[in-house]
Amino acid sequence: MTSTLRAEMMTILSAGLTAVSPATCIPHVIRRDGAIVVIGNERIDLSAVQRVIVVGIGKASARMAAAVEEVLGERIASGLVVTADGYRVSTRLIEVVEAGHPVPDARGLDAAERIAALVDSACDDDLVLVLISGGGSALLTLPAPPVTLTDLIATNRLLLLSGARIQEINAVRKHLSQLKGGQLAKRASPARVVSIILSDVPGDPVDMIASGPTVPDPTTFADAVEILKRYKLWGKVPATVRGRLAAGADDAVSETPKSDNPTLNRASYVIAGSGTIAAEAAQREGNRLGYNTLLLTTTLEGEAREVGKVVTALAREVVVKNRPIPLPALILAAGETTVTVRGDGTGGRNQELALAAALGISGLSGVIVAALGTDGRDGPTDAAGGVVDGETIDRIRAHGISPQDALARNDAYHALAAAGALINTGPTGTNVADLVAILARSGRDAG
Repeated sequence: MTSTLRAEMMTILSAGLTAVSPATCIPHVIRRDGAIVVIGNERIDLSAVQRVIVVGIGKASARMAAAVEEVLGERIASGLVVTADGYRVSTRLIEVVEAGHPVPDARGLDAAERIAALVDSACDDDLVLVLISGGGSALLTLPAPPVTLTDLIATNRLLLLSGARIQEINAVRKHLSQLKGGQLAKRASPARVVSIILSDVPGDPVDMIASGPTVPDPTTFADAVEILKRYKLWGKVPATVRGRLAAGADDAVSETPKSDNPTLNRASYVIAGSGTIAAEAAQREGNRLGYNTLLLTTTLEGEAREVGKVVTALAREVVVKNRPIPLPALILAAGETTVTVRGDGTGGRNQELALAAALGISGLSGVIVAALGTDGRDGPTDAAGGVVDGETIDRIRAHGISPQDALARNDAYHALAAAGALINTGPTGTNVADLVAILARSGRDAG
């Protein structure tokens, strides 16, 4: 891989990550002027607020908490956020705990119970500030009886392996929870609830980000049943899960709060960071480096290996035909693909996309493709994604690995590792959509 192209690619991706770092983006949406705190478009007079309670969920929640502390300081009465292992940072006033992700665990259950107790204690003159980021669905784990934590874990694993979109997975999660799907805000009522959100879902549908704990839920029990049946999981999930969802579909269990529910009247939100913000920052960096740039989409979805083929087609088009934008070129997309697990290998959606793209651009010079999980952890691996070029496949084969076999077995991690094509950032402290980038120069200019 040409050193110049790879170095420029990492600079471009780094610019995207910096733009959605909580230290960068949180101060854009919350500021304080004496007794007045401005959150998004809301002005709140803190002299009329008895307590400021801060709770949070997600991979970025710890760094979000640290940024909020810088603004509100000692005005925070109490706080607790739960983040994934490896994402803890030091805070002064808001407690940070770690829990399992993407599979919920007992630590997440304990944290969710404590968060529920905090919001249950809120009064009408309190302000409940909720910090939400990707990963929050697994971390905010308070199952609705008779569903147990073990039942949730089993259901979660089945959904993650099914190829279901995150929107579909979260529709099921909401209806097995006591806090998701607007129920956290309902429990905090009549307090004022303001959510600061980092979006990891294409298009930023707030009801789907971390399963929308503070906003109305447009999905229903019937939707959850249909999703499990569509992916042939209805007969595989625990009986308690089927029982609760079936009861809800028959109106024997109360639905999650909808848009007309009065308990959500004092709940509002602001989006501080998203895949769009990250992609636009990466595009600006590409422009600064002298590239012609195209931000193709910020709602990228689909099976990772199939999206990799589309990326391949774009890469070949720009190198061979000098279009849809002329060389030197940067083409960007943001979103979140899925993987239907068929084999027993190791990898994540970004690694799988990168390996599929490597097969498609094999032998092509002057172009590299990268796919990056902005949280720094792609699937159950220590890598954030992959960056590949026209020689990656040859390097994989030189280690005795068949790239086609690796892709078939969902083993992109080991194939890319052999080629030196993994991206390793470590936990980034943020979590928005994935970034996919094509960077191309003519062969003689690729460095």
